[in-house]
Amino acid sequence: MSNSHSQLIDRVVDFLGSARSLLFITGAGISADSGLPTYRGIGGLYDVDVTEEGYPIEEALSGRMMQVRPELTWKYLAQIGRAAFAARFNRGHEVIAQMEAYFDRVWTLTQNVDGFHRQAGSENVIDVHGDMHELCCTACEFRRTVSEFGDLPMPPRCPECEAILRPDVVLFGEMLPTAKVERLYRELAAGFDVVFTVGTTSVFPYIAEPVLRASHLGVPTVEINPGESDVSSVVDVKLAMGAADALDAIWRRYREAVE
Repeated sequence: MSNSHSQLIDRVVDFLGSARSLLFITGAGISADSGLPTYRGIGGLYDVDVTEEGYPIEEALSGRMMQVRPELTWKYLAQIGRAAFAARFNRGHEVIAQMEAYFDRVWTLTQNVDGFHRQAGSENVIDVHGDMHELCCTACEFRRTVSEFGDLPMPPRCPECEAILRPDVVLFGEMLPTAKVERLYRELAAGFDVVFTVGTTSVFPYIAEPVLRASHLGVPTVEINPGESDVSSVVDVKLAMGAADALDAIWRRYREAVE
């Protein structure tokens, strides 16, 4: 680890020294150490501009396409699912879960649909884009948790009403879940002592807003991201490192300081 990184980690540890509440905002970068590519999503799916069928990938993975051609949307959802189900959480997810058990109040707002935060032990998770492991019926209240799509027909059907099943995720053109957005704003209203943004370009307003709000209020902000993002210019500490290495180093040094 370079001296500059070491000094920045010391600053983060200083922030944590007087903190009792933390917010982590995570994107695809935190799952990179689990083998999931970071380019716009899971599985490298969006490396192509147009699908084999001639649709922009955003259209193939849209709520409208799920309604009119569910077999097409499911073809590409299955690619995302295979990538997520074949991997597991990493040290970065573990550290956040351990911090949740240590500090008075820790919440994680994640864009990821891989479910790794909960698998690692975090309980206070706002998975604003949903979770690929959760299937729901498009017509009735049936729900099912799965660990793979391999045994499912494409598109899968509800065993209770024969309607199409879909992952409980936000597709392109769909609204964010109201309950999750309300939860986010309740927690933001309660305030946090430190706000971390980890492995996300922060292009969505609801992902950048908590960082911008914290910066405006004088709350310490930390970005962990090897690249630049839409909030890099406003954070107090910018750690140009991989998420797992950075979070592990921060946690180790903090524990050494307090024990």
